[in-house]
Amino acid sequence: MSNDVWVLGGAGRSGQNITAALRQRGIEPVLVGRNAATLAAAAVEGTKTVVAPSIDAIVAEVRRQHPAIVINTIAPFVDTAAALVATGVHYIDIANDVGAIDTLLDRDAELAAAGQTAVTGAGFGVTASESILVKLLEGRSTPARVRVDMIPSMESEAGKVGESLATLLVSGLAYRDRHGSALASHPMRLALPDGTVVSTASMPLGDVAAARHDSQAPTVIAASSMAPTGPIRFALPLATALLALPPLRTVAQRLLARVTVSARPRPREYSWGHAHVEWSDGSVRDGWLRVDDASTFTGTVPAEIARRLLDGSGRPGAFTPAALFGSTLAEACGAQYVPGFVAA
Repeated sequence: MSNDVWVLGGAGRSGQNITAALRQRGIEPVLVGRNAATLAAAAVEGTKTVVAPSIDAIVAEVRRQHPAIVINTIAPFVDTAAALVATGVHYIDIANDVGAIDTLLDRDAELAAAGQTAVTGAGFGVTASESILVKLLEGRSTPARVRVDMIPSMESEAGKVGESLATLLVSGLAYRDRHGSALASHPMRLALPDGTVVSTASMPLGDVAAARHDSQAPTVIAASSMAPTGPIRFALPLATALLALPPLRTVAQRLLARVTVSARPRPREYSWGHAHVEWSDGSVRDGWLRVDDASTFTGTVPAEIARRLLDGSGRPGAFTPAALFGSTLAEACGAQYVPGFVAA
């Protein structure tokens, strides 16, 4: 096994952010992708690249060269994660869909027995809300109810939506958990610690899976400022029913991936992760995690996890970021905890 860290999808925006954060930590990554020209454009002098035209070809190269760690940015993660974890190398991804995260976490005992570490959800979408939740749970018993809110702020580049984001959005639209937390349910107006107000509603993505695993609470709601809160939400039950059919869901993902979007500036100065926790004795904890640009954070988190795994700080099994490294991981990635603010 080499000490290399491979960034799969290294020429994409997330891959470039991860690469920059790895270099800040003294780690020169190997960039892996399907197109030689785009990899060459993303690389600096001396950077190693691996060109492989498909996920199967990437998996074959991982098996052949056996790097220490692979950081995966290639969706759909429920498929790519399974193939890459099967190679036996330590694994990190930036998944934020329930199916991918639940599927990987369910393999915890298997991976622990094999001495292999897999970390899923190592981006803003899971790590921000999970970290503040884990901090609020420190020293406390299992809560009765948890709500986490994801409020990203980042620039949107002009271009195609892309497969990764399309998979994330369609899976969130199609998902309904046993508490009925369908997309755009449980709307709330939150007063942010900086004095601004934002509307959030249920958007059951990867953070609901992380919150369930971390808290073991019987009721868990995951919400986001990205969820629709206007009149369109009344049409969502029909869309949810239709997207429950796998063929329609696949078509919707392919069509959405091809949609072209325009560039947009950051909607607010900071990104935020929020958690509200209630216990059966009536006690409540509420807190915030402040992050700068959400996309930059999505690059920093997997890089910091990779550094720690190379240093031998991890342990075998399947984890989300804060479940493995605790609430201090987010601080090491530049985030700040802001306690004492309550939902408006």
